[in-house]
Amino acid sequence: MGYGGKIEEQQRARRLRAESWTLADIAAELGVAKSSVSRWVRDVDFVPNPRRTARNRPPNKLQRAKADEIERCRQEGIARVGALTDREFLMAGLGLYAGDGAKGDNEVAFANSNPDLVRFFCAWFRRFFPVDETRLRISLYLHDDLDVDAAEEFWAGLTAVPRTQFFKTYRAATGSAVRRHRHVYGCCHVRYGSVAAIREIKGMMEGLVLVPSSRSFRGSSAGRASDC
Repeated sequence: MGYGGKIEEQQRARRLRAESWTLADIAAELGVAKSSVSRWVRDVDFVPNPRRTARNRPPNKLQRAKADEIERCRQEGIARVGALTDREFLMAGLGLYAGDGAKGDNEVAFANSNPDLVRFFCAWFRRFFPVDETRLRISLYLHDDLDVDAAEEFWAGLTAVPRTQFFKTYRAATGSAVRRHRHVYGCCHVRYGSVAAIREIKGMMEGLVLVPSSRSFRGSSAGRASDC
């Protein structure tokens, strides 16, 4: 059924929005997608009400079920991955770099706002490449209403790169178009100028993506998608 058929949900969503409910709360209450709620109430005036924040209300049934499912998947995922061998660690790092690393010719550079991924990259890079610690550099992307000193201290501790090796932090202007949910410490760019290292990484990444075309991967049916 299309969205036009959800008349009762749309009407209730509009009433709740007028009562200062957030999009996320309305979606959880009605059991629909947040994007649907956004379309239904886009012309309804909204005045934030601090008394309706999620932390002031117990989670509803849908929210509890979601939280339980997320935690179950998290625990199962950790158990399924287990301890990585050196080769698995190398492959995981290559995949991560293929997604978020720079592909230029002169520098190894990885950027992310997720501290766990930045920590993983630093451990991976130090494990598999000869790193001169004095040549590691950090540059931060931070909105201008956030604390530069706190951000630099945070990333210096996490990356084990001293602040004396940080470039000047880039400050982005904060405006109405900026997303509301921002990492308080901004986005961290780990950089290392080395032609040899980036060539080695790019060579291994090419080998990684060529593997599926050279093997059928039909030895096991576990987790296998349908054959193309």
